[in-house]
Order: sequence, then C-alpha cells, then structure tokens
Amino acid sequence: MFNIVGLEELVFGVEDIKGCTQYLVDYGLTPVVLSEVGGRFEAADGTAVIIWRSDHPMLPEPMTGHPSIRESVYGVDNLATLDAIAAEVGKDRDVRRGADGSVHFRDEEGFALGFKVTRRRAIASAVRAAPLDQAGVLQGMAVVPQTLSHVVYFVRDYARQERFYQERLGFITTDTFTGVGPFMRAAGSADHHQVFFIQTPPFLNGVEHFTFHFQSGTHVMLAGTHFANKGYQSFWGPGRHIFGSNWFWYFNSPFGCKVEFDAEMDQHDDNWVARHAPMTADNAQLFLFSQAEKFVPGGPPPGGAKATHV
Repeated sequence: MFNIVGLEELVFGVEDIKGCTQYLVDYGLTPVVLSEVGGRFEAADGTAVIIWRSDHPMLPEPMTGHPSIRESVYGVDNLATLDAIAAEVGKDRDVRRGADGSVHFRDEEGFALGFKVTRRRAIASAVRAAPLDQAGVLQGMAVVPQTLSHVVYFVRDYARQERFYQERLGFITTDTFTGVGPFMRAAGSADHHQVFFIQTPPFLNGVEHFTFHFQSGTHVMLAGTHFANKGYQSFWGPGRHIFGSNWFWYFNSPFGCKVEFDAEMDQHDDNWVARHAPMTADNAQLFLFSQAEKFVPGGPPPGGAKATHV
C-alpha cells in the first residue's frame, strides 16, 4: 500500500538527560547532537533515538500515565508517499505536516506516529565467514548497532490496532501470539516485524521495549556482555526467539521500557503465511543462556555465578 521502509527514529521525553545519554552511548549509538536539553543518537545507517527533556516544547504531548515515549517515526521512500499517507489518515483524524513534509498523527491507541522521507545510509552489514587465515573474532573487535529494528507497545485493544496498521498504513501481520497480539512488518521492509502489539490492562499502556539490529548473534553476545559488565541490569537473555528467529538480550533502562540487542531476524515477502501460537516460554524462545563469570577451562567453577535474566 505505502512504501514504508522501517523505523527511522524513536523520540523520548526524559528527566535524566545525563543518564539516558550515557546509556545510549554505552549501548553503542553515536551522539551526533548533544545538549543540556536533549540529543540525537545514531546507528550505523543514521536511524536514531532522540531524547528531549520531558517538558521540551518540541515533544508531542505525553499519553496519560506514560510520559517517556513521545513518538515513533517511520521512514518512507518519497514525498508522494507522505502525501498519500496524510490523505488516507486525514479522513478521520488530525494530521500535522512538518516543514520537511513529514506527517504526524495519533494511532487508535493514542500513540504519536510520524512519517518522513528516509535519510538512512546504506551499510554493508551482511554476516560473512572470516577470510582465509583471519580470525573470526578478536579481543576488542568493534560492535556497532546497525539499524533501528522494532518497537513493542502495550495496548488495550490489539485487534483495533492491527486493523488500523493493516487497512490504513499497509502493514502485514507476519505472526500472532494468540489472544495477545500480532507481529507486523511495513510493506517496504522484509524484516519479520517493526512493531509488535501486546494486549494488556489499560494501566500498562505504553512501550514495552525497543531495539536496534546488530550484525550477528556474536555481536549481540559481545555487546550485551560489555553492557552487563558496565553494570546495566539484564532482564532477559541472551537467547534466540522463535517468532522472528532473532537473537535477543534485554536490559532495563531509564526510558520507562526495556531495551534489547537483536540480530539475524527472519526476512519475509508476501508469500509468507502467518503463524498463530500461544505466548508461552516454549514459544517465546528457542533457547536461553545465563551469564556467568569467566573461568579458565580445567579450573574451579565460577563460584557464586548468578543468572542475569529474570
């Protein structure tokens, strides 16, 4: 329906600019704009997290009871697509146009959505075997977030959200946790999902987590280990999902949601047939590791090692 190529930016209103800045830098994003009232933090392809002080006038108004996430912005192919989106959604809701032609409105649950012509940079991120006589992994190897991957919302009515994203924005449902919610991809992307809706009581309405793609499962393990060693609290992982097949490692964050490291997500076209399954531990993860302290093989076991996931 519309050539929406994927998430371009996530915009947050936060109280602790310094703490959130350090978190995103330690995660691996590059600060390209930084001030006392906010900043822009980019992955390798230019997709980004933007933070503003929570009372900044640049921010959309917060949803009741969840002040952190303020807008999810998707990239599209050109201005004609922006005009078409504005015409479609403007049939029954207020639409604001930015000076750059960007389109802004709220979805069925009240989440602020933006659409703009993508400015993402092309990157060479394919996973390859190491060349002959070169090691595949090295101490200190660079691990950089590649591109903004997906966002997960807690919603009151996932069926209503699914219909809106399908019928008005052209998203495709790739898989569904029965009675819980759908994974959906934008028509201009082959990624398994850019958004996942989870049915919850109204008081949980908000964002559950967001993530950037990393180059490989090895990069997820390296980045997550680096993050944990800096003292950030692991929530779930490392492991590998079944729906989407992506590697994952989730951490608590100061953004009012979890933040994930992910890699190697399934790719789909219109021939894919969506699956349905209950959301159980067996269906949520193919396997799950527990982080433990380092030890030398043949030496004593790592005493007192504790799993870092919940």
